[in-house]
Amino acid sequence: MFKTEHAGLKEFAHNALRVVAGFLFAQHGAQKLFGSLGGEQVESLMGLRGLAGIIEFFGGLMLMLGLFTRPVAFIASGQMAVAYFMVHAPQGFWPILNRGELAAFYCFTWLFFFTRGGGRYSVDGWLAGRSEGR
Repeated sequence: MFKTEHAGLKEFAHNALRVVAGFLFAQHGAQKLFGSLGGEQVESLMGLRGLAGIIEFFGGLMLMLGLFTRPVAFIASGQMAVAYFMVHAPQGFWPILNRGELAAFYCFTWLFFFTRGGGRYSVDGWLAGRSEGR
């Protein structure tokens, strides 16, 4: 019953995850950069929180669009790994207790997109299709 390949559904799920995760990730950046959405604006973009805000906001928007998906996802995954080990892991081993489950989840979500790319319905996919048609 579940062995049938549903290529259209797989492609939809791949792209829906990219768009939704990118949208949510960008909101974390908006909190840091603009102090919006109940967040506290960083004082300097030159610190780690400022850099995190830039990566989260602009990276999230780029991932939503599927633009430069692999390199942006690699950077975002690395940023989330750094956030987890610098901020959350010192608070305890279990992610649910050290409040690092979201950082860990984003880290592996972006690692997935680094390995798989943006999908057919992304700017990257559109550009790849155009270059094949030339």
